[in-house]
Amino acid sequence: MRPQDARILLTGATGGIGQAGARLLARAGAKLMLAGRSPARLAAQARELQALHGDCASWREADLTDAAALSGLAQAAAGWGCNVLAHAGGAPAFGLAAAQEPQALQRVLATNLLAPMQLTTMLLPHLQAQPAAQVLFLGSALGAIGLPGFSTYCAGKFGLRGYAQALRRELADTPVRVQFLGPRSTRTPFNDAAVEAYNRATGTAMDEPGAVAQALLQLLQDEAPERFLGFPERLAVRLNGAVPTWLDGAFARHRKAAADTAARPTDSLLPRG
Repeated sequence: MRPQDARILLTGATGGIGQAGARLLARAGAKLMLAGRSPARLAAQARELQALHGDCASWREADLTDAAALSGLAQAAAGWGCNVLAHAGGAPAFGLAAAQEPQALQRVLATNLLAPMQLTTMLLPHLQAQPAAQVLFLGSALGAIGLPGFSTYCAGKFGLRGYAQALRRELADTPVRVQFLGPRSTRTPFNDAAVEAYNRATGTAMDEPGAVAQALLQLLQDEAPERFLGFPERLAVRLNGAVPTWLDGAFARHRKAAADTAARPTDSLLPRG
C-alpha cells in the first residue's frame, strides 16, 4: 500500500520504535492514530507530527491489557476509517526462567500476544470491508529463535508469529494482507542495562530504531508476508526453522551471559563514566 493511502492505527506509538515509525510514516504521507497509555506523551507526539506534516495524526489512550479499552480503540479506529493495523506495543521480559514471577508472565503474554490477537479480531470485520487493508505485527527475531534468558519473551513472540502465519493463510482470499516484521535487538529503553550487558557479552548487535522504522515502512509498501532483520539473525531464523536442534549447542555463551547477568547487582550493569 502507498503510505499516502494508509490510515494506520499504531499501538505502542510512544515507544522507541513506535516514535521512529510514526515520524517516518507521517513524513511518507500516512495518516496515523497513535495509541498508548500516556495521554500527555501521545498528545505531544501528535502535536509534533502535525507541526511537521499537517493534519496527519490523532491519538487515543488505551491500555492493551484492558479488554474494554481495546474495544473502544477498535471502535474509534473503525469510525476513523483505519485500513492498516500496526501492532508495535509490547512488554520486555529478560531473565532466567526460574526467576520469572507468575504475574510478570501473565502481563508479558497479555501484552505481547493476547492483546494483538484481540485487537485484530475486533477490527477484522471493518478491515475486511475495505478495498485493501493490512495487519502488520511488529514481532522479533526471537519469534523464531529460542534464546536463553528470553524464554517468556520468546513464548509471546513465537505465538505472535504463529498467529500471523495462520491468519495470513486464512485471509488469503480477502483484501487483508497479514505481515510479520522480526527485528533483532534495538537500542531503545525497551532494552535495559541488563539486556545491553547480555548483548555485549554475547556479541549481539543492536540496531537503531530508525532502521526498524524504515523496515516497517518498506513492509507497508511492498506487502511482503514476513521479514527478519540483521545478520546472523536471519540465518539463525532459517536454521532454527529447518532443524531446531542443530542450534542447541550454539548458545553456551548466551546461557553463561544470562546466568552471569542475573547474578550481578542491578547498579553494576549501569554505564560508567
